[in-house]
Parts: sequence; C-alpha cells; structure tokens
Amino acid sequence: MVYVHSSPSAVCPHVEWAISGTLGVRAELKWTAQPAAAGQLRSECSWTGSAGTGAKLVQALRAWPMIRFEVTEEPSAGVDGERFCFAPGLGLWRAKTSANGDIVVGEDQLRAVAAASRGSESFVHKVDEMLGASWDEALEPFRRAGDGAPVTWLHRVG
Repeated sequence: MVYVHSSPSAVCPHVEWAISGTLGVRAELKWTAQPAAAGQLRSECSWTGSAGTGAKLVQALRAWPMIRFEVTEEPSAGVDGERFCFAPGLGLWRAKTSANGDIVVGEDQLRAVAAASRGSESFVHKVDEMLGASWDEALEPFRRAGDGAPVTWLHRVG
C-alpha cells in the first residue's frame, strides 16, 4: 500500500507521476480532503510488484519532503516485508515486517541497543526508535482521517 497522508494540491500530480514512473502503470489517485491538515489532500493505493518495489516508491516520493506518506510491502517467498514512514521534520523510518505486519527487530539490533543503553540513552527510547514510535505518533491523526477513503489499485508492469 501507498498512503499519502497529506500533500499540497499542487504536488498531487507529481506524486501520481512518481508512482506511475515506478510501477510502469498510470496512477490516477482519488484525492480527498485531509481533515487533520487544512488545505491538504490525501490518497491511498494498493500496488503489486516485485520485491524491492516499495523502496523504489519511497525513493520517488522523497522528492517532495513536504508530504507525509507510508509505503508497505508485503513479504514474499524468501523476502521479508517492509514498512516505510516519512514525516516532515522526522524524515524517513524503515523496518522489516513479518507475515502478519509486525515490525521485526533482529537479534543484532537488540544487542547493539542493550550495549548502547549503558551510556546516556535509555533502552526504552532506543527500542521506541527502532519501532518507529515517533513516526506513528506524527502520522496517527492523518491515518484516522483516512478511514473509509477510496483506494486505487495499481499493478506494476514487468
């Protein structure tokens, strides 16, 4: 899924072109008002493509740092899923996901956090950072505003 939580209207065609260029199919998204940000629009679309397409979508969408968005890529045979969140002021967050959508934190990541927590930062803060807590907090009001909004389905060519 691609969730564009908020975008200025002038940027909406650029978002569609970025998605279209990445997937190789024309994206004509249905834009609706974003009640959580006056004057902003929101849209979402479901997509299919090969593993790694989610990262390519994110790379294309990052050209407009004023938009808020999330991209999720479902796991496939031998490949973990991924979740990407972007919020102005926070930047990009990325995590692997399991088959049910849970964030996967690796053993080495936890060992590094545990070792580093002996210093100035707390263990809880670092785990929250790995789980994207700040991005969830920043994007949640925008997610709620999209409940019941129309979804566009796109399929990557090739």
